[in-house]
Amino acid sequence: QKLLSACITNKKILVTGAGGSIGSELCRQIMTLKPVLIVLFEHSELNLYKINTELANLSASTGCKVKIISLLGSITNKQRVEDTIKNFEIDTIYHAAAYKHVTLIENNIEEGVLNNIFGTYNVAQAALDLQVENFILISTDKAVRPTSVMGATKRIAELIIQGLSQKSKSEGLDGKKPTHMVIVRFGNVLGS
Repeated sequence: QKLLSACITNKKILVTGAGGSIGSELCRQIMTLKPVLIVLFEHSELNLYKINTELANLSASTGCKVKIISLLGSITNKQRVEDTIKNFEIDTIYHAAAYKHVTLIENNIEEGVLNNIFGTYNVAQAALDLQVENFILISTDKAVRPTSVMGATKRIAELIIQGLSQKSKSEGLDGKKPTHMVIVRFGNVLGS
């Protein structure tokens, strides 16, 4: 709770994949910790509509004064990601956007690689370049010893974050504000 509050309370938060099973639950939890702003970044119009409506209703019923911004966009669109972080002066990014269904990714390898690897790189590099305070990658237990393309793409995403974390620490020595980069592995999510 203390760690979450430090990254969320009175901060401007970006959640990628905000309408997915993990992203939407993160958004619900984040709302209770009273950020100033939560930006919902999602490529599915329907999922974005659903989570925006749910959070707006939650905000109204609890008297919570969190500003909610819903943005349609893909993490593979580097410019859209950068513009979002800059325009809203984001403090913390929860990167939950990913293709997570093993069998679908086995049949759509190129899209899995593009989204899970290159999309993650886009968001993390933008966080570093724009000196976002905190970047949290939501990974999966399937990245431990990957036996599927999906697990392998998430493991590579983790390695990217580890590499950029080292880069951030060394750049911090040059007077640039370092980005605190964290990886969290979730297991299967009920109802996902």
